[in-house]
Amino acid sequence: MKAMQRKMGVQAQTRNSARATAPRRRAFVSALLLFGVCLNAHSQALDSAVAVTQAKFEGAWVINDELSDNTDDAVEAAIKEAGGKTKSWFLRRRPEDYYRGGPKEQELYDRISYDDVLTIAIDDPELRFEYADGYTRVFHSDGRRRRTTANSFYEEGGEDFSFANWSAGELIVEARPRDGGFTLETYSLIDDGRRLRIDMRIEPDSFGAAIELVRVFDRAD
Repeated sequence: MKAMQRKMGVQAQTRNSARATAPRRRAFVSALLLFGVCLNAHSQALDSAVAVTQAKFEGAWVINDELSDNTDDAVEAAIKEAGGKTKSWFLRRRPEDYYRGGPKEQELYDRISYDDVLTIAIDDPELRFEYADGYTRVFHSDGRRRRTTANSFYEEGGEDFSFANWSAGELIVEARPRDGGFTLETYSLIDDGRRLRIDMRIEPDSFGAAIELVRVFDRAD
């Protein structure tokens, strides 16, 4: 009899404990659900903010020569740094875009450092950069590799690869041109989005020093 009473007492305590625990469990589950909703809303807000920032990079851009470094000057500085010699012009004026040109494997270097126009289209994660003469780079910001196309040059089997990622509102682009060299380009918006600044580090395989320059473009549309 006493054993049965003890058993009934234990069962009663268990039921009372369960009744007391149930509200806390429901409150915990509700808190988890609320946290999930808030986290999802925060994630959506971040995605929306990123999309707005990326959209500001889109459009047509035209070089601002006054605010940009002179590419030929930057090339000469790299040549001298590597121990090379440059032509002395004395009283003559150096021709414009003097160092532009060379092997087709180095076309990408010329396009990013000399072309005066750039059109950017973004369909995240795909980015499409179009320069003069229809020269187009297509690459992605999610780690995928994509070939840079350059008219008929690339039908012969050569490939340039570009990669990109977004960091603190800036677009970081890294390229591996066909000559075995390297480029690092940082794109940022300045002057309330009216201008596009590009900080470049260009390292052709045949150079002993990096070409460093800044190019600034005005929004054209």
